[in-house]
Amino acid sequence: MTENSDYTPPKVWIWEQGNGGRFANINRPVAGATQDKELPVGKHPFQLYSLATPNGQKVTILFEELLEKGHGGAEYDAWLINIGEGDQFGSGFVDINPNSKIPALMDRSGKTPIRIFESGAILVHLAEKFGEFLPEGPAKRAEVMSWLFWQMGSAPYLGGGFGHFYAYAPVKIKYAIDRFAMETKRQLDVLDRRLAESEYLGGDDYTIADMAVFPWYGGLVKGWLYEAAEFLSVEDYKNVLRWADAIHARPAVKRGRMVNRTTGELSEQLRERHDASDFKTKTADKLAAE
Repeated sequence: MTENSDYTPPKVWIWEQGNGGRFANINRPVAGATQDKELPVGKHPFQLYSLATPNGQKVTILFEELLEKGHGGAEYDAWLINIGEGDQFGSGFVDINPNSKIPALMDRSGKTPIRIFESGAILVHLAEKFGEFLPEGPAKRAEVMSWLFWQMGSAPYLGGGFGHFYAYAPVKIKYAIDRFAMETKRQLDVLDRRLAESEYLGGDDYTIADMAVFPWYGGLVKGWLYEAAEFLSVEDYKNVLRWADAIHARPAVKRGRMVNRTTGELSEQLRERHDASDFKTKTADKLAAE
């Protein structure tokens, strides 16, 4: 690791295009659309525009769990948004999410379409709509919502902090990596202590809190994120590992992780999902063989 010790911040920051490592081609200091591009609309009540990042996986896992429980009204079309190519800055996407981040959802199940952005908001919207994975009792509901919002507030330290400086930054800065590695391990310890006393984050039942946390911290201890499992000594967090293994074993979770995926084994990539049968007929390996 090297230190970038010769940098003195200027009095006024100026954007230097191309200075940003892996994501320099899409990051910019202003919002709004950069291109006119309408979004496709499929046949189902819910239209999801996403990518299988940890934030995107939260929503597809919930959709698949709802369908697993027999909620046919939760059928959805999942359209691929390639953030590396800037799809999130198309005018149609920005109309749904002015923050230009995946996932974004249009609920067309009623008379008036409803837009929902931010993964946590989408999880709550769907859980309330279908009456699943979010307890009604005030104490249990508060516990689930607390862990859900813990994830929303904590994940930027893992993704934008540790993940960026450890895996993506063009210069390895020891201070930055140490700072965010320490915080990531502290967060893993928070989870491990909770899961030592409870089967799931909200208590005895599997909820949207688990669906939100699993793609990030479950993925980290399972070795799916940043190739950092050894660096962070994830084997120390035995309760998190137990919880992650239990969630990963769920069929709906396995399906949800495949949707809008563009990396990894071709058999685990379902780049777009428009019907339940797509898992058997339209994974990337089968399409490549045609």
